[in-house]
Amino acid sequence: QVQLVESGGGLVQAGDSLRLSCAASGRTFSSYIMGWFRQAPGKGREFVAAISRRGGSTDYADSVKGRFTFSRDNAKNTVYLQMNSLKPEDTAVYYCAASSRLAPNTKWQNEYDYWGRGTQVTVSS
Repeated sequence: QVQLVESGGGLVQAGDSLRLSCAASGRTFSSYIMGWFRQAPGKGREFVAAISRRGGSTDYADSVKGRFTFSRDNAKNTVYLQMNSLKPEDTAVYYCAASSRLAPNTKWQNEYDYWGRGTQVTVSS
């Protein structure tokens, strides 16, 4: 069982930066592939980014590529999403997720076993 708690959301202006964190409980954090998803008002939840177990490989949605950076610190059981050059269309609730599957399709929500409750990011124009 893994519990995930996101933090770091807030209200910022377009062009600003934010860093989201997701702290995980449990001793086997490094065995999980981690992902970030987001859900904007009135829309479905969408993939943002994923990171491999040791952090050597990352994948991003086209909409955030070049602006967001996903990293992890397995010693601290924490992942981070550095978000730069934020745009109003980045406004959403951001969710952290963990997958125990050997080779999941990291863009698919169903591949993740555990989810946090989310943190709100609002970007004003």
